[in-house]
Amino acid sequence: MFDWSAWLWALAALLLFAAVAWLVSLVKRDVSIVDSLWSVMFLLAVIVYAALCSDIGTRLSVVLALVLIWSLRLCIHITWRNWGEPEDARYQAIRRNNEPNFIFKSLYIVFGLQAVLAWLIATPLPVAVSGSSAIGPWDVTGVGLWLVGMFFQGVGDWQLARFKSDPRNRGKVMDRGLWRYTRHPNYFGEACVWWGFYLIAAGAGGWWTIFAPMLITLLLLKVSGVALLEKDIEERRPAYRQYRERTNAFIPGPPKPPATAGSEAT
Repeated sequence: MFDWSAWLWALAALLLFAAVAWLVSLVKRDVSIVDSLWSVMFLLAVIVYAALCSDIGTRLSVVLALVLIWSLRLCIHITWRNWGEPEDARYQAIRRNNEPNFIFKSLYIVFGLQAVLAWLIATPLPVAVSGSSAIGPWDVTGVGLWLVGMFFQGVGDWQLARFKSDPRNRGKVMDRGLWRYTRHPNYFGEACVWWGFYLIAAGAGGWWTIFAPMLITLLLLKVSGVALLEKDIEERRPAYRQYRERTNAFIPGPPKPPATAGSEAT
């Protein structure tokens, strides 16, 4: 049975966490710190669910470990990547578009929104941690898909960071390693991670939470991921057009030969 009380307590915890993060952003004058805190919101949510769970079983331990590993890796990576950098250009644009009084508006249009989205996307987690049924094929498949996602996300981020650290690659397009097969291996990996969590929840009876992985996939493809990142990239890097024509946007696949590079898979 779904624990509605735990679900609402998690929302309260996330909103409180978002409010504290907002106060920190006022001091730093940088709302892009929310990117580093995004994955921590999910860790906070699953901790609330685990704390309110009456039955501590194998599935709860597995889910806790998987969320912890994913959350800390992503938080550390984004924090390291953004360390010493000014506010991200995306948030600078949001700031300009919402003046005057952005410092107050950012509480709900940046931090509050992120907290609510994290709460909704994390919906499979309370089902997974409270499930009392034995570990089965759904769980094993979910963990396997999570591993695939972590591989694409972790390796993709590492390859891109290494590419950018070489001054000889300035202005060039990253089309090596996993980036040869998908333009966004990190986003593909993120989607796999959450579809993996969904499968674990489905094994505990939470098949109805399918809206959660669908939501994160939609965000990655059409809102804050692929669509936003590629909005003006071709203007800054002309070579990206050719890369786009031969490389799938999301789902990995072999590079297209020039003769068939007119249509792309997502």
